[in-house]
Amino acid sequence: MNILILEDEIPAYQKLTKCLDRFFDIKITHDWGRTIVDGEKFLKENSYDFILSDIQLLDGLSFDLFNKIKIESPIIFCSAHDDYLFQAFNTNGIAYILKPYSQDDFDKAIQKYQSLFKKGDYNALNSNTINALKSALQEENNNYKKRFVIKKASGIQLLNATDITLISASGDFCLVNDKDGKRHTISQNLGAIHQQLNPKKFFKINRSEIVNIDFIENIESHFKNRLLISMKNYKEKVMTSSSTTSDFRKWLEQ
Repeated sequence: MNILILEDEIPAYQKLTKCLDRFFDIKITHDWGRTIVDGEKFLKENSYDFILSDIQLLDGLSFDLFNKIKIESPIIFCSAHDDYLFQAFNTNGIAYILKPYSQDDFDKAIQKYQSLFKKGDYNALNSNTINALKSALQEENNNYKKRFVIKKASGIQLLNATDITLISASGDFCLVNDKDGKRHTISQNLGAIHQQLNPKKFFKINRSEIVNIDFIENIESHFKNRLLISMKNYKEKVMTSSSTTSDFRKWLEQ
């Protein structure tokens, strides 16, 4: 069995290969690409039993690759998106693995692919389906949090997400700095807030801080594979953790 894996994150790729080894009791070979360019090269030169593909690759959406090259192989998408895109996958009968996933989640997605393929119910991905998925993704992006309600002693204020420079965890709530250097309190934990923000604009650089790319002034190297970040209207520098630095560098280049 020959499989193509399209996944830009190295840990995610390694997890997929482990899940494959645990599921199949036959010999498996695979190719791995992190970009649309990689995928196009592999697909022009090889055929695959099926494809495991993330949606966001280093140089764009895998949807654009599958729109460019006619794909006969079944595709199982590995996605951190839910809501609109989740519904679109279900509507079009597409197998998917929702990140973060367990071995059991992975097994069910492979079994779905096998069932569809065995019954002849699998339909090759076409441009109409791809456009529907891209539309669902755009709709999902449009539904990220646009503003937060801030309760003050003087009353209620609205803080636009686009005006947030930095978010810091503080127990069960968060301290939020805005573009004018003012600090506000939001009664949600960092994880809950992170899920509501547009990942193209906001990045969780460590366990307790999220930065907005539009307000990064300077980035410098630090010891132990970390980066020091200077934010507009914020006196102290913030730092990536050693485990997030690699993904942060990729995120900056999107």
